[in-house]
Amino acid sequence: MIVREVEEAALDWVWAHRDRFALGEDALAAEGQVNRTWKPLGELARVCASVATCTPPTDPLHIRVRDLLDFAWQQTRRGELFLLMQSLEPFATYPLEVYAAFASAGHRHTGYEASAAVVARTRGWRLTEQCPTRRLGVIEAERRSGLNPHGRVPQALDRTWLGGLPEPWTFERAAGYALTHVVFHLTDWGRTPRGVPPDLADYLLHWLPPWLDTCLEARMWDLSCELLAVAAGLPRPPEPAVLEDAWQRVAAARHASGAIPEEGVIQESAGSAGSADGADPYAFTDCYHSTLMAAFAAALTTARLRDVDHAGQGAPG
Repeated sequence: MIVREVEEAALDWVWAHRDRFALGEDALAAEGQVNRTWKPLGELARVCASVATCTPPTDPLHIRVRDLLDFAWQQTRRGELFLLMQSLEPFATYPLEVYAAFASAGHRHTGYEASAAVVARTRGWRLTEQCPTRRLGVIEAERRSGLNPHGRVPQALDRTWLGGLPEPWTFERAAGYALTHVVFHLTDWGRTPRGVPPDLADYLLHWLPPWLDTCLEARMWDLSCELLAVAAGLPRPPEPAVLEDAWQRVAAARHASGAIPEEGVIQESAGSAGSADGADPYAFTDCYHSTLMAAFAAALTTARLRDVDHAGQGAPG
């Protein structure tokens, strides 16, 4: 099945490049670039935690992502670095958001959680200015980390682009990434499809297919994979034909190494001559996130098809 092939190839690439997700000496530096240190590691943890949840323990991919999770947790010195970050940047939310990914997989640090709980009770924390989608994510991170959420999901949702049920023609790149993360937060990263309110589910069921087609036509592979993850996480997914076509196009975007670029023309794709050596034609920063999202979306899709088949309804082709 093409979806499984994409997932296996993507995770093979991630495993082969796991050292690129490692935290360097600049992870705690005041001038450090968070988007090049903590962000990739947090995304690795987030995806692996979700894939592990929706993959049977007997599946070799389950073992692979659990090993990647353990690797990522070791990079944080088993949570000690979160406590250090708390002292260096007490009102930064990204350490808690990264920690929540580990906590969802059972990796916890009681000292950090106690320290974060103190900061979370301050007015400064509650009043930190954030875009609506980010605030929704922080509320979810607080819940996952055992803290009292500083806001309520319905109110935070209403302020997001997707929550307002906007005119579909206003969809563009920023709105696309915002809506995917809203759905990820509402569904606990694919675990609970019923977390999407009925009006949003109906809206997405209608408009997600043309948006997905637009992104695929524009070769926006990263956003396309995120939209496929949304499709797999809805209470009722789009028509099978829509998803089959999309997955064929994503599969064609793969390099022989398993990597998928964030966007643009594919360089020596998996079916091309001259790519048999599997050497990467992309910089790590240009393909790691889209490759992780491909694995994430494929795992959710496979789990959804498995659930449908077990229910006796017959899986789509």
